[in-house]
Amino acid sequence: MKEPDLNSFFDSRNIIEGLTEEERAQKNDYLEPIKAFARATYTSIYVIDYLEQGFEFVSDNPLFLCGNTAEEVLEMGYAFYFKHVPPADLELLLKVNSVGFDFYEKIPHEERILYTISYDFHLKNQEGKLILINQKLTPVFLTNTGKIWKAICIISLSSERKAGNIKIHKNGENKVHNYNLDKGHWEESKKVSLSKREKEILQLSTRGFTINEIADEIFVSPDTVKFHRRKLFERLEVTSITEAIAYATNNKLI
Repeated sequence: MKEPDLNSFFDSRNIIEGLTEEERAQKNDYLEPIKAFARATYTSIYVIDYLEQGFEFVSDNPLFLCGNTAEEVLEMGYAFYFKHVPPADLELLLKVNSVGFDFYEKIPHEERILYTISYDFHLKNQEGKLILINQKLTPVFLTNTGKIWKAICIISLSSERKAGNIKIHKNGENKVHNYNLDKGHWEESKKVSLSKREKEILQLSTRGFTINEIADEIFVSPDTVKFHRRKLFERLEVTSITEAIAYATNNKLI
């Protein structure tokens, strides 16, 4: 297999040779609300510019930076991945890039802005430890021919056990496209939905409530709370309330 390089991340189907004045007029001061959002959230955020083939903005939230400053990561661009992503997961990112654009090519131009792709991969932090993170990438601006010009990436801790978990979701639809890495194709499934009681338990858990405190708050017995938690863990395929909160947050279930 060919050794990956920086150009590997820029699929030939999305190479942008130039922009029209109409396309450039989309930009204006769009980074200002993104910067404001970055200041208000615990997640890490960065913006990819596919015309310049680099990063346009990197937030100073530490999860993604791996000990670097935001300015250093901004300067590195995709070289950051070669420094902080292990080789196996670097190959995974190239696979995500390929199958993502395969999928994207089949979407009508006017709908492409509505799709988000998410996946999990490892980063090696400044202590040399591997952390599994979830990345969501969604277009911000498209060219007139439907190519992605700018995209925003949101990074959070993954609730999964291993890298991969490639998913594409269209805003407003109650289904998810999952890429099966073993079989090499997309599979469609419904989005997970939670009951009112499960949402209550998760929301109270995010506030640090214990099982007994949750039971008092929603007027049920502790055993009832435990029952709902067990069913919730089975539904989300997690083993702890911390993982359940991370999954629900990452997938906008609460």
